[in-house]
Amino acid sequence: MGKILNEKFELVYDKNGVLDDASYEKELLRLQIELVKLQQWIVNKKLKVVVLFEGRDAAGKGGVIKRIIQILNPRVVKVVALGTPTEKEKGQWYFQRYVSQLPAEGEMVLFDRSWYNRAGVERVMGFCTDEQYREFLRSAPEFERMLVRSGIILIKYWFSISAKEQEKRFKSRNTDPIRRWKLSPMDIESQAHWVDYSRAKDAMFMYTDIEKAKWYVVNADVKKHARLNCISHLLSLIPYEDFVPPAIKMPKRQVDRNYKRPPITSQNWIPAIYGKNPNELDEI
Repeated sequence: MGKILNEKFELVYDKNGVLDDASYEKELLRLQIELVKLQQWIVNKKLKVVVLFEGRDAAGKGGVIKRIIQILNPRVVKVVALGTPTEKEKGQWYFQRYVSQLPAEGEMVLFDRSWYNRAGVERVMGFCTDEQYREFLRSAPEFERMLVRSGIILIKYWFSISAKEQEKRFKSRNTDPIRRWKLSPMDIESQAHWVDYSRAKDAMFMYTDIEKAKWYVVNADVKKHARLNCISHLLSLIPYEDFVPPAIKMPKRQVDRNYKRPPITSQNWIPAIYGKNPNELDEI
């Protein structure tokens, strides 16, 4: 990993201006190594970090989150993706269920959609009243200022995607059985309400793009570029040093000549469809 981190290489783009796969993988690994350093810094300095990922359906929020957490400690860096609120939650203060997910010291929480559901899908699809919507626009900036005053580092990303690219991704999901679960009826509705979502986003920015919690917009039409740009920007927002612990000297393995393992046949092994059967291994 260290070799790749220090290696200097030229980024290669294809004729359409898209980063080639080899360059993308190398640069992603380099950034992921830096994310490990950031993780250890957060733990060491007992920071509380919240990152919101918002944007239109199929804009690539989940893909970026997946690359961020890929090699990080899930006890330190946690993903929150809340579903539809329960009846009990509907009767709570709107921000209440999100507050319970906020980080403690030494943690970073990534919200795959957040309290901004109210300013987006709930507003466009009529899942909230006009008064609830207006109250959200009044409350959200104050709520976020309060979070920042409490010591939380709050970062907000909006993933911007073109109508043409969104439709292309929807069609791709629809023809791929592995990813078809990602395509919901609400996604299809987002195409029919494209302009409504645009208006909702514009209003959201006007009220909630505040100095203490700015919106950062990610050009998400090219997935590889969006992932690298977002991770790189995230790393730039939190000054950190390398607190990754040094390699540990491994002790010699304990040996006891008097210890006898139970017979292999006494244990209920799963079928070895791949690899060797237990009785073919030297040691279990």
